[in-house]
Amino acid sequence: MLESACIDLWEITDMGHGHDHHHHHDEVHQGSDVSPALDLSIPDSELSPSDVSRRGFLRGAGLLGAGAAASVLANPSPAAAHGSGPGSSGAGLTWLSGDHHIHTQYSSDAQYRVIDQARHGRAFGLDWVVITDHGSATHAKIGVDLVNPDIRKTREELRDLLTFQGLEWNIPGAEHATVFVTPSKNEVEVLKKFEQNYDGSALPATNTNEQNEAAAIAGIKFLASQVKARKVDGALFFANHPARRGIDSPHEIRNWRDADPTVAVGFEGAPGHQAAGIPAPNGRGGARGYYDNNPSAASFPGYPLESYRTWGGFDWMTATVGGLWDSLLAEGKAWWITVNSDSHVNYLDQSDRGPDSNFEVNGKYNDPVYTGKTLTTAGDFWPGFYGRTTVGATSWGYKQVMDGLRAGRVWVDHGRLVKGVDARVRVAGDRRGSSGTGLGGVLHVKRGTSTEITLDIDLQDVPNWAQFVPVLKRVDLIVGTVTGPVADEDAYTAPNTKVVKSFEISKKSGRASITYSFGRLDKPFYVRVRGTDGNRTQPGLMGPGVDPYGPKLDVIGDADPWGDLWFYTNPIWVLPR
Repeated sequence: MLESACIDLWEITDMGHGHDHHHHHDEVHQGSDVSPALDLSIPDSELSPSDVSRRGFLRGAGLLGAGAAASVLANPSPAAAHGSGPGSSGAGLTWLSGDHHIHTQYSSDAQYRVIDQARHGRAFGLDWVVITDHGSATHAKIGVDLVNPDIRKTREELRDLLTFQGLEWNIPGAEHATVFVTPSKNEVEVLKKFEQNYDGSALPATNTNEQNEAAAIAGIKFLASQVKARKVDGALFFANHPARRGIDSPHEIRNWRDADPTVAVGFEGAPGHQAAGIPAPNGRGGARGYYDNNPSAASFPGYPLESYRTWGGFDWMTATVGGLWDSLLAEGKAWWITVNSDSHVNYLDQSDRGPDSNFEVNGKYNDPVYTGKTLTTAGDFWPGFYGRTTVGATSWGYKQVMDGLRAGRVWVDHGRLVKGVDARVRVAGDRRGSSGTGLGGVLHVKRGTSTEITLDIDLQDVPNWAQFVPVLKRVDLIVGTVTGPVADEDAYTAPNTKVVKSFEISKKSGRASITYSFGRLDKPFYVRVRGTDGNRTQPGLMGPGVDPYGPKLDVIGDADPWGDLWFYTNPIWVLPR
């Protein structure tokens, strides 16, 4: 990581990771101990020779700082039992599925009540949702205040659902982002100040690109300042549909992350609006995610034309092995992926906005009414109906979900492809049940130590919401060398990242368990996991030697989302001492 992005590791802990400083475990096996070399509050002069050497290596690799190294702190100590509910693999964690991108009648292009979206999300298996109405001049003036009572009522009515308040930020000079905070008496104040001062719609139209990019960075830093001032316990940023229009340049994404890695933590690995790909006459006959654009004057000129389409429903930045996401991970930057619904108006619903609505005056549409007309051309699914982001939390709660997201303890899937994913990297041969480092974590081992990954995937055995049981056909291990900071901030490739092994899954039920050895460690690396139903594949953009059976480029007008299902995990790093 860039040294300019570094902040004190203990400060990250205090700002939301919730790790007990006194519960250290053996570093090689658990990946949860923090050596003096990683504690930047200790000067080099007070370190042992071995720690000085290690710190020098990590600095040289760009790995000493707030991102990947801090993930060591983010891994909770293994506890006694597995979590409960779907996706419950992972010792000591409760896996909670959610959606961080949902619109209501307080958005100018949506229609549902907060309680409508929340009830459907809960009915379709979600544990947490984030209400993210569009940032705009109207929303900044009255929308943040107006929606809050509805959110609070929803929290009271649906006590088994965590309902966050957020907004969809018009990032100055770029696309949109989810911004949300932990519930508190200050949630409206923080979000309102943020939107009024940093939303792209509120800034002068005469701003230069440089001024807009600076405003985006200032907005992220403002959110961090509100956490530090204890206005809220946590605030998070996820860039939404990052490749849709090609205007989120690689250097902007890096700058958002480096502005404050405790706030800016990732982007949508797959956009919402997945129903838009259902072929006509049964559906809209468009593009999954509304990814039907072409380059414009505002687009980053380096992006290939293929980046303006989804691949197996996923954004090109995530779907391309050795692409932009991997270029961030190869730097050692902690940057996570999610999926969600981006629900505005939902496929096969039979309602419309209430009559006599005046959004500009009232900041909302009147409550929706039944029409009897089926919306076959709507592009969205209800929250939880198709995509979900599953987070490993230490327990049930708002802060715990945010901490899990910030730590990268996340896997995502479409169409309920699998029930659960537990990925752990450990020293080869260590078979203790709770050993190993999980998603988002960093395992530190002595150079020359053999390491391995173990995967336990709970296969799906109940129908999804399209009423069929998905079948996992293949799992891919993707490995990349950590090479440190890039010379070009607009780099978007990672030449050393590739699929190292694919596993055909023959079982149709129960648990598929996989072990793969990485051999003896001589370079820092990361590993991430991907799985598919195998219905649509093609070599990745970087060629068959990098990704022989990757997701296929989606075709506008013929992209049934239910016929092409994938899951992805966030990475695990392995670093030599």
